[in-house]
Amino acid sequence: MSIFAAYSICTVAKDAAGVAGNIFAFGLFVSPIPTFRRIIRNGSTEMFSGLPYVYSLINCLICLWYGTPLISPNNLLVTTVNSIGAVFQFVYIVLFMMYADKAKKVRMLGLLLAVIVIFAVVLVGSLQIPDNETRWLFVGSMSCASLISMFASPLFIIKLVIQTKSVEFMPFHLSLSTFLMSTSFFLYGLLNKDPFVYAPNGIGTILGIVQLILFFYYENKSREDSREPLVVSYA
Repeated sequence: MSIFAAYSICTVAKDAAGVAGNIFAFGLFVSPIPTFRRIIRNGSTEMFSGLPYVYSLINCLICLWYGTPLISPNNLLVTTVNSIGAVFQFVYIVLFMMYADKAKKVRMLGLLLAVIVIFAVVLVGSLQIPDNETRWLFVGSMSCASLISMFASPLFIIKLVIQTKSVEFMPFHLSLSTFLMSTSFFLYGLLNKDPFVYAPNGIGTILGIVQLILFFYYENKSREDSREPLVVSYA
Protein backbone atom coordinates (compact mmCIF):
# COMPACT_ATOMS: atom_id res chain seq x y z
CA MET A 1 0.00 0.00 0.00
CA SER A 2 1.41 3.37 -0.99
CA ILE A 3 1.91 6.20 1.46
CA PHE A 4 -0.70 8.23 -0.41
CA ALA A 5 -3.29 5.43 -0.15
CA ALA A 6 -2.60 4.98 3.56
CA TYR A 7 -2.95 8.73 4.11
CA SER A 8 -6.24 8.77 2.20
CA ILE A 9 -7.64 5.90 4.27
CA CYS A 10 -6.56 7.63 7.48
CA THR A 11 -8.20 10.88 6.38
CA VAL A 12 -11.47 9.14 5.47
CA ALA A 13 -11.46 7.26 8.80
CA LYS A 14 -10.80 10.49 10.70
CA ASP A 15 -13.63 12.32 8.95
CA ALA A 16 -15.98 9.37 9.48
CA ALA A 17 -15.19 9.36 13.21
CA GLY A 18 -15.77 13.13 13.37
CA VAL A 19 -19.11 12.93 11.56
CA ALA A 20 -20.19 10.07 13.83
CA GLY A 21 -19.19 12.16 16.85
CA ASN A 22 -21.35 15.04 15.56
CA ILE A 23 -24.33 12.69 15.15
CA PHE A 24 -23.97 11.13 18.60
CA ALA A 25 -23.42 14.55 20.17
CA PHE A 26 -26.76 15.66 18.76
CA GLY A 27 -28.36 12.92 20.90
CA LEU A 28 -26.81 14.57 23.95
CA PHE A 29 -27.88 18.04 22.91
CA VAL A 30 -31.56 17.07 22.60
CA SER A 31 -31.64 14.93 25.75
CA PRO A 32 -32.80 17.79 28.04
CA ILE A 33 -35.91 18.38 25.89
CA PRO A 34 -38.14 16.11 28.06
CA THR A 35 -36.96 18.01 31.12
CA PHE A 36 -37.93 21.35 29.56
CA ARG A 37 -41.28 19.94 28.47
CA ARG A 38 -41.91 19.20 32.13
CA ILE A 39 -40.70 22.67 33.17
CA ILE A 40 -42.93 24.38 30.59
CA ARG A 41 -45.89 22.16 31.47
CA ASN A 42 -45.56 22.92 35.20
CA GLY A 43 -44.54 26.53 34.67
CA SER A 44 -41.66 26.11 37.10
CA THR A 45 -38.04 24.91 37.14
CA GLU A 46 -38.85 23.07 40.41
CA MET A 47 -35.65 21.55 41.85
CA PHE A 48 -33.83 21.48 38.53
CA SER A 49 -30.51 23.27 38.24
CA GLY A 50 -29.43 25.39 35.31
CA LEU A 51 -25.72 25.01 36.09
CA PRO A 52 -25.12 22.07 33.71
CA TYR A 53 -26.27 24.20 30.78
CA VAL A 54 -23.96 27.02 31.82
CA TYR A 55 -21.00 24.64 32.07
CA SER A 56 -21.88 23.10 28.73
CA LEU A 57 -22.14 26.52 27.07
CA ILE A 58 -18.68 27.69 28.14
CA ASN A 59 -17.27 24.30 27.15
CA CYS A 60 -18.86 24.47 23.70
CA LEU A 61 -17.67 28.05 23.13
CA ILE A 62 -14.05 27.32 24.06
CA CYS A 63 -13.94 24.07 22.06
CA LEU A 64 -15.62 25.84 19.13
CA TRP A 65 -12.84 28.45 19.19
CA TYR A 66 -10.18 25.75 19.46
CA GLY A 67 -11.52 24.00 16.35
CA THR A 68 -11.25 27.09 14.13
CA PRO A 69 -8.33 27.38 11.64
CA LEU A 70 -7.00 30.35 13.62
CA ILE A 71 -6.14 27.97 16.48
CA SER A 72 -5.80 24.43 15.13
CA PRO A 73 -5.79 23.01 11.58
CA ASN A 74 -8.05 20.24 10.27
CA ASN A 75 -10.53 20.43 13.16
CA LEU A 76 -13.62 21.67 11.33
CA LEU A 77 -15.79 18.89 12.78
CA VAL A 78 -14.87 20.04 16.29
CA THR A 79 -16.13 23.50 15.37
CA THR A 80 -19.40 22.24 13.87
CA VAL A 81 -20.38 20.04 16.80
CA ASN A 82 -19.63 22.75 19.36
CA SER A 83 -21.39 25.44 17.32
CA ILE A 84 -24.57 23.36 17.39
CA GLY A 85 -24.05 22.58 21.06
CA ALA A 86 -23.60 26.25 21.97
CA VAL A 87 -26.90 27.15 20.30
CA PHE A 88 -28.75 24.39 22.17
CA GLN A 89 -27.25 25.36 25.54
CA PHE A 90 -28.05 29.05 25.03
CA VAL A 91 -31.69 28.20 24.22
CA TYR A 92 -31.91 25.97 27.30
CA ILE A 93 -30.53 28.75 29.51
CA VAL A 94 -33.02 31.28 28.13
CA LEU A 95 -35.93 28.85 28.67
CA PHE A 96 -34.69 28.08 32.18
CA MET A 97 -34.62 31.77 33.07
CA MET A 98 -38.14 32.26 31.68
CA TYR A 99 -39.60 29.75 34.15
CA ALA A 100 -37.23 30.21 37.10
CA ASP A 101 -38.10 32.19 40.22
CA LYS A 102 -36.55 35.62 40.66
CA ALA A 103 -33.52 34.43 42.66
CA LYS A 104 -32.63 31.70 40.17
CA LYS A 105 -33.27 34.04 37.26
CA VAL A 106 -30.83 36.65 38.59
CA ARG A 107 -28.23 33.98 39.34
CA MET A 108 -28.52 32.44 35.86
CA LEU A 109 -28.29 35.85 34.20
CA GLY A 110 -25.13 36.57 36.18
CA LEU A 111 -23.63 33.23 35.18
CA LEU A 112 -24.53 33.78 31.53
CA LEU A 113 -22.81 37.17 31.56
CA ALA A 114 -19.79 35.58 33.26
CA VAL A 115 -19.61 32.95 30.49
CA ILE A 116 -19.69 35.67 27.82
CA VAL A 117 -16.93 37.63 29.59
CA ILE A 118 -14.74 34.54 30.08
CA PHE A 119 -15.09 33.52 26.46
CA ALA A 120 -14.35 37.07 25.28
CA VAL A 121 -11.19 37.11 27.41
CA VAL A 122 -10.06 33.75 26.01
CA LEU A 123 -10.81 34.80 22.43
CA VAL A 124 -9.19 38.24 22.58
CA GLY A 125 -6.33 37.04 24.77
CA SER A 126 -5.43 34.18 22.43
CA LEU A 127 -5.43 36.52 19.43
CA GLN A 128 -2.79 38.62 21.18
CA ILE A 129 -0.39 35.64 21.09
CA PRO A 130 1.67 36.01 17.91
CA ASP A 131 3.19 32.53 17.92
CA ASN A 132 0.80 29.94 16.41
CA GLU A 133 2.07 27.02 18.48
CA THR A 134 1.87 28.95 21.74
CA ARG A 135 -1.68 30.06 20.85
CA TRP A 136 -2.58 26.45 20.05
CA LEU A 137 -1.18 25.27 23.39
CA PHE A 138 -3.01 28.01 25.30
CA VAL A 139 -6.47 27.47 23.81
CA GLY A 140 -5.96 23.71 23.58
CA SER A 141 -5.14 23.46 27.28
CA MET A 142 -8.26 25.43 28.18
CA SER A 143 -10.36 23.30 25.83
CA CYS A 144 -8.95 20.11 27.31
CA ALA A 145 -9.55 21.26 30.90
CA SER A 146 -13.09 22.32 30.01
CA LEU A 147 -13.88 18.96 28.41
CA ILE A 148 -12.46 16.99 31.33
CA SER A 149 -14.52 19.00 33.82
CA MET A 150 -17.63 18.38 31.72
CA PHE A 151 -16.96 14.66 31.49
CA ALA A 152 -16.30 14.56 35.24
CA SER A 153 -19.78 15.92 36.01
CA PRO A 154 -21.43 12.46 35.60
CA LEU A 155 -19.42 11.34 38.63
CA PHE A 156 -22.17 12.93 40.74
CA ILE A 157 -24.76 10.84 38.90
CA ILE A 158 -22.63 7.70 39.25
CA LYS A 159 -22.38 8.31 43.00
CA LEU A 160 -26.15 8.81 43.19
CA VAL A 161 -26.82 5.58 41.27
CA ILE A 162 -24.57 3.60 43.62
CA GLN A 163 -26.14 5.18 46.71
CA THR A 164 -29.75 4.66 45.62
CA LYS A 165 -29.13 1.46 43.62
CA SER A 166 -31.41 3.03 41.01
CA VAL A 167 -30.79 4.19 37.45
CA GLU A 168 -33.69 6.65 37.59
CA PHE A 169 -31.40 9.65 37.19
CA MET A 170 -29.14 8.03 34.58
CA PRO A 171 -31.20 7.30 31.44
CA PHE A 172 -29.72 4.64 29.17
CA HIS A 173 -29.83 6.70 25.97
CA LEU A 174 -27.92 9.51 27.67
CA SER A 175 -25.16 7.18 28.88
CA LEU A 176 -24.98 5.47 25.49
CA SER A 177 -24.78 8.78 23.62
CA THR A 178 -21.99 9.96 25.94
CA PHE A 179 -20.02 6.78 25.33
CA LEU A 180 -20.49 6.80 21.55
CA MET A 181 -19.70 10.50 21.17
CA SER A 182 -16.59 10.29 23.36
CA THR A 183 -15.34 7.20 21.55
CA SER A 184 -15.89 8.78 18.14
CA PHE A 185 -13.96 11.95 19.03
CA PHE A 186 -11.29 9.89 20.80
CA LEU A 187 -10.65 8.09 17.50
CA TYR A 188 -10.93 11.39 15.60
CA GLY A 189 -8.30 12.95 17.86
CA LEU A 190 -5.98 9.96 17.55
CA LEU A 191 -6.19 9.93 13.76
CA ASN A 192 -5.70 13.70 13.73
CA LYS A 193 -2.81 13.38 16.20
CA ASP A 194 -4.42 15.99 18.44
CA PRO A 195 -3.87 15.33 22.17
CA PHE A 196 -6.29 18.10 23.15
CA VAL A 197 -9.06 16.10 21.48
CA TYR A 198 -8.19 12.46 22.18
CA ALA A 199 -7.04 12.88 25.82
CA PRO A 200 -10.27 14.31 27.29
CA ASN A 201 -12.46 12.15 25.07
CA GLY A 202 -10.49 9.10 26.17
CA ILE A 203 -11.50 9.96 29.75
CA GLY A 204 -15.09 10.49 28.55
CA THR A 205 -15.05 7.04 26.92
CA ILE A 206 -13.96 5.39 30.17
CA LEU A 207 -16.64 7.23 32.16
CA GLY A 208 -19.21 6.28 29.50
CA ILE A 209 -18.28 2.60 29.90
CA VAL A 210 -18.62 2.91 33.69
CA GLN A 211 -22.10 4.43 33.30
CA LEU A 212 -23.23 1.65 30.96
CA ILE A 213 -21.91 -1.04 33.31
CA LEU A 214 -23.73 0.55 36.25
CA PHE A 215 -26.91 0.91 34.21
CA PHE A 216 -27.06 -2.79 33.34
CA TYR A 217 -26.03 -3.80 36.87
CA TYR A 218 -28.69 -1.73 38.62
CA GLU A 219 -31.39 -1.88 35.95
CA ASN A 220 -33.21 -4.81 37.53
CA LYS A 221 -32.69 -3.38 41.00
CA SER A 222 -34.14 0.03 40.20
CA ARG A 223 -36.95 0.95 42.57
CA GLU A 224 -39.02 2.44 39.79
CA ASP A 225 -38.98 2.85 36.02
CA SER A 226 -36.72 5.54 34.62
CA ARG A 227 -38.46 8.89 34.32
CA GLU A 228 -37.58 11.92 32.23
CA PRO A 229 -33.87 12.84 32.36
CA LEU A 230 -33.47 15.09 35.37
CA VAL A 231 -30.87 17.76 35.89
CA VAL A 232 -30.47 18.26 39.60
CA SER A 233 -28.20 20.39 41.73
CA TYR A 234 -25.72 18.74 44.05
CA ALA A 235 -24.34 22.00 45.38
